[in-house]
Amino acid sequence: MSAAPLLLWFRRDLRLADHPMLSRAVVSGRPLIPLFILDPETEAIGAAAKWRLGLSLADFAARLAAVGSRLILRRGPALPVLEALLAETGAEGVHWSRLYDPASKARDTAVKAALKAREVAAVSHDGFLLHEPMEVQTGQGSYYKVYTPFWNAVRGRDVSSPDAAPKALAAPDHWPASEALDSWQMGRAMWRGAAVCLPYQAVGEAAARDRLSVFVADKINAYRESRDFPARDATSRLSENLTYGEIGPRLIWHEGRRAMQEGAAGAEHFLKELVWREFAWHLLHHTPHIATQNWREDWQAFPWQGDSAAAERWRRGMTGEPFVDAAMREMYVTGTMHNRARMIVGSYLTKHLLTDWRVGQVWFAECLTDWDPAANAMGWQWVAGSGPDAAPYFRVFNPAGQAEKFDPNALYRRRFIAELSRSPPPEACQYFEAVPRRWGLDPQAPYPAPMIALEAGRARALAAYAARNAERNT
Repeated sequence: MSAAPLLLWFRRDLRLADHPMLSRAVVSGRPLIPLFILDPETEAIGAAAKWRLGLSLADFAARLAAVGSRLILRRGPALPVLEALLAETGAEGVHWSRLYDPASKARDTAVKAALKAREVAAVSHDGFLLHEPMEVQTGQGSYYKVYTPFWNAVRGRDVSSPDAAPKALAAPDHWPASEALDSWQMGRAMWRGAAVCLPYQAVGEAAARDRLSVFVADKINAYRESRDFPARDATSRLSENLTYGEIGPRLIWHEGRRAMQEGAAGAEHFLKELVWREFAWHLLHHTPHIATQNWREDWQAFPWQGDSAAAERWRRGMTGEPFVDAAMREMYVTGTMHNRARMIVGSYLTKHLLTDWRVGQVWFAECLTDWDPAANAMGWQWVAGSGPDAAPYFRVFNPAGQAEKFDPNALYRRRFIAELSRSPPPEACQYFEAVPRRWGLDPQAPYPAPMIALEAGRARALAAYAARNAERNT
């Protein structure tokens, strides 16, 4: 057996357990050199996601050290970095876990072709999803465009059991040099918001597994009936950890299946939400234009408004609609936003304000620590009406009605809007500590009046959608 090492190129798979690429590399018996590359594709992600990625890298490096290994950090375009390390280490292969967004696919395809041309083994592995997008097909051999048939197609499919974390990784005789993570300044664009956001993060594989354990033990039974109430601690919060691969989807699936078999009432609905993530990546793989264009061709001519002063008030959580503003401020303080709230703020921006969904998509990409390019694109197009499985154009969420139904005691709104309380809670005040000083926001200032009457906004949206339908049918 060759003693030449293998390069293990980690990306959004920063864990040891439930890791097909790592498990297969360990079985080879070769020395292994774990590597992370801060390449242009990764440099391009939003401020909150990049900062949170830096936290994950630090945790993963410590976990690798505990099993006798290291995480080598290099910065630059992927192919030159890999070629340099191959020359430095004498490695005879590069392994990675497949990703399915357009930028990653283009990069990985080019890297694989170049390495194979040099007769270097370039091996990609599954592991980011439960099911590879190219393997789930309709009866006609096409991809799924609607979620429910997709769920029905995969719900009974076999999902292999997750592998345990290796107890040790074989090290090379000589480690290549590594850049210092601190020198990358991954949180530079977060400014003072990083200190506010940090306590709300659950970083790394151990924290992710703890989250899953607590959820399955204490919350999954009531998940379906409680998940839409943002003031309740009723969800798994695993989206943050899945984003960086700090936990594997197979582990979550099997824990959810076990809970379902034991009679947990909300378990199947939780599994459906995990598969919703799968569906988003399925669509991004097969229809990559979903990330930048209206998924439905007949929406291309819809007269969306571009960025504006109204959109800026929305970004700042100053619309005068408490449910909308609480959600936007939650994102700034914690790095995430409750899923029900995401639908409300998305509907308000795209329907009450008739603003292009891409304005919201870009802001979420900048501010979310659980940013997922597939889920973000599909979610925004779902609520706007231009995407797959979209909400009907006439469904315009009323923020006040949604608040009455899902935040009846105003606990969520008061938690994040300081102007609504004489003695505001810490989270409400932290928003003003996190936002840029140039915004000039003051928690003592009066809460703003609504930007638009809700009924008037709804009527305007319905008129625009009706005009679009009429034009399409002529």
